[in-house]
Amino acid sequence: MPFVTLDQVSCRTPDGRLLFENLTLALGAERTGLVGANGSGKSTLIRLILGEARPQAGSLSQVGRVGVLRQRAGPPSGTVADLLGLSAELSVLRRIAQGEASDEDLETADWALEPRLTAALDGLGLGGLDVWRPAASLSGGEATRAALAGLIATAPDLLILDEPTNDMDAAGRALVAEAVASHRGGVLAASHDRALLRGMDRIVELSPQGVGFYGGDYDLFAQQKADRAEAAARQLDAARQEAARAVRQIRLDRERQARRNAAGRRLAARGGEPKILLGARAARAEATSGRVERLAARREANAAERLAQAQARIERARRLGFDLPATGLAPGRTLLSAEGLEVRSPDGRLLVRDLDLHLAGPRRVAVCGPNGSGKSSLLRVLSGLAPPSGGELRLGVTPRYFDQQLGFLAPDETLLEAFLRLNRGATRHTAQAALARFLFRNSAAERRVADLSGGERLRAALACVLMAPEPPPFLVLDEPSNHLDLDSLAAVEAALGAYDGALLLVSHDLDFLEAVGVETRLDLA
Repeated sequence: MPFVTLDQVSCRTPDGRLLFENLTLALGAERTGLVGANGSGKSTLIRLILGEARPQAGSLSQVGRVGVLRQRAGPPSGTVADLLGLSAELSVLRRIAQGEASDEDLETADWALEPRLTAALDGLGLGGLDVWRPAASLSGGEATRAALAGLIATAPDLLILDEPTNDMDAAGRALVAEAVASHRGGVLAASHDRALLRGMDRIVELSPQGVGFYGGDYDLFAQQKADRAEAAARQLDAARQEAARAVRQIRLDRERQARRNAAGRRLAARGGEPKILLGARAARAEATSGRVERLAARREANAAERLAQAQARIERARRLGFDLPATGLAPGRTLLSAEGLEVRSPDGRLLVRDLDLHLAGPRRVAVCGPNGSGKSSLLRVLSGLAPPSGGELRLGVTPRYFDQQLGFLAPDETLLEAFLRLNRGATRHTAQAALARFLFRNSAAERRVADLSGGERLRAALACVLMAPEPPPFLVLDEPSNHLDLDSLAAVEAALGAYDGALLLVSHDLDFLEAVGVETRLDLA
């Protein structure tokens, strides 16, 4: 029996925009991946299931216990026990262990909780964690894994995860995927993490065109999407050919009827036939002409409708593609040379020592390592934005650095304003043309940076930097794949993969590194 059932559910945003309509979904013991563009309604659907929002239509029913891991907006408060959601239960066990238990403590104690929690923490790489230490002392990834361990320890029937691997390093992502795979109940995971989605039994996709259901894991989902896109392209080509044939046939029918009408008029002009016969012939000709026009209108309307349907399907399958301008970087041009480089944190902790690195030509290099190992600090040094603590660094080309927050874009300015500020010689016309190349057309160029999704903000940053009169041949990107939905990821991967300049980047997304053509990895573990 499903733990949660949604029947013909429809939901809109407060401003009336439709998120999904007539959604019927049963969530049982299987693992379901929930995907869709940012703003497509994934978080809203989770809130509906949790009873925190009401649908405009349809009904929901629940027969099992549901646990939810929410996206974390900031550092956690309280103790680790609070973060686990088990402070009251663990306090009871602690009082018992200290000989301070009340009769109520002895009656309500969950004696099996500690071994369950220990197993969950061990499985998520947090063995031996002191549950009474401040939760804020954990890293972001550790806090997320601890909260997940607390949920798993309570063994909910349905586990709901909202972007559980955001800002998590590769080791943390793998631990979360293993924990999800071993959970005995059902799972609903809203995520853009392709490695996590590969552990799903099915994928549910929310999009402006409706809700799509795909059996199998992420790879099968991607293949089915690609197959549908190819089928849509073939259907569009067939519809265009059919529309062209319809236009030709309509023209031939009209020409044929026009010749018949002309022949009738010539016969009438010669005279010699009774007027009543001529009148009947004229009436038949008029009726025939009317039938030809009605048939032509139906044929034209049917062809137009089939073409519109085919175009809608191709639009549904179309990906958000854009291309980067050429830089003309020569294969042998030296970009940077580092010898014996040393990098320290602001508090003096040694992060990198004795690093030798030489980059020339359109190389693709990734800096890898767990969170806190110094990846971002190293990128800033290699970009010339911070001095090394030791060693020597020579830059042959000034790289363009993209930090995780894309801080060179001011939140309150529009895209046009940002482009004109960053490209002083540009006119409003050239700025609009440049932004249009990156799919910010017409009024979209007037949107505020603060209102953009993660994928849109990265695309805007690339437009402002790479559409300069001389595009930079060397890009340094810190976690460019963070917070991107799957379609935006595909678009950015395709653009960076075809870029003819050099890339130095940090990412924990192994699929992303492979897609952009990374050849060398520097491991700071």
